[in-house]
Amino acid sequence: MTSIALPGALVPRRAWLTDLPVLFVAVVWGASYLAAKDITTARTVIAVLVLRFAVVLPVLVVAGRRSLRALTAAQWRGAALLGLILSGIFLLETYGVVHTSATNAGLIISLTMVFTPLAEAAVTRVRPPRAFLAAAGISVLGVVLLTQSGGFTSLSSGDLLMLLAALARTVHVLAMSRVKSVRGADALPLTTVQLGSAVAVFAVLAVFAGGSGSTPWHAATDFGAREWAGLLFLSVFCTLFAFFVQMWAVRRTSPSRVSLLLGTEPLWAAAAGIALGGERLGALGLLGGALVLAGTGWGRRAAG
Repeated sequence: MTSIALPGALVPRRAWLTDLPVLFVAVVWGASYLAAKDITTARTVIAVLVLRFAVVLPVLVVAGRRSLRALTAAQWRGAALLGLILSGIFLLETYGVVHTSATNAGLIISLTMVFTPLAEAAVTRVRPPRAFLAAAGISVLGVVLLTQSGGFTSLSSGDLLMLLAALARTVHVLAMSRVKSVRGADALPLTTVQLGSAVAVFAVLAVFAGGSGSTPWHAATDFGAREWAGLLFLSVFCTLFAFFVQMWAVRRTSPSRVSLLLGTEPLWAAAAGIALGGERLGALGLLGGALVLAGTGWGRRAAG
């Protein structure tokens, strides 16, 4: 290993100064499932999504106005296409967390880390390592135990939606790497256009849902202090803060290190659901959650 020409005591300190904000992002992302579940019902999913991203979108537009003007027409189209996929992810995740526990949601969505290398292997026709396949099997077994801890029955609708959300995340990751027009785009304008496209989808859906009394306007007027606090937490910390920390951290450390720290998200989701949400998993559920964490962690290392 090549040493850095800095006093040895400063190296770990500076590394942790970068790691701590990234770890905090993983913590707030883990807590986001409980926050979303707390302020959302099946009737208000679309309204909450409109409000959540409408709060942060103007900030992103102002911050990235110069880089947005620099995007080509092809990059705008590519980013908008990715935004359509992103809207599907948020819809599946939010409807899913409404119909399952925050703990289950956070752990099941972590299967994206297993699905993505498997999908990439299928596309490139390169067989993944045996260690990764074993890790994937452990993760799947963990999900089975996690979602069946109260007795072996069919998966709940929320669990199935979270599985679909994990698959949709996989599609999004693969699309970002394969849509040629966005490969050279900066992260800030790319994210801004994607979120703008997603908000447009949510706004159109909200128009069709307007007769049910669950429009963004109705949701906003019905919110109390607790709901607004939860919405601002999702908007400011889980979206705006998280995005800028990732951009800041990747420039100061390795993408692998950032990915490893963000990979602790399901652990914090389980911790928030149990400690703050009063959720209980039971012995089989705890074993399943541990297997999901172990399998995804092992799979990430084996695929890397």
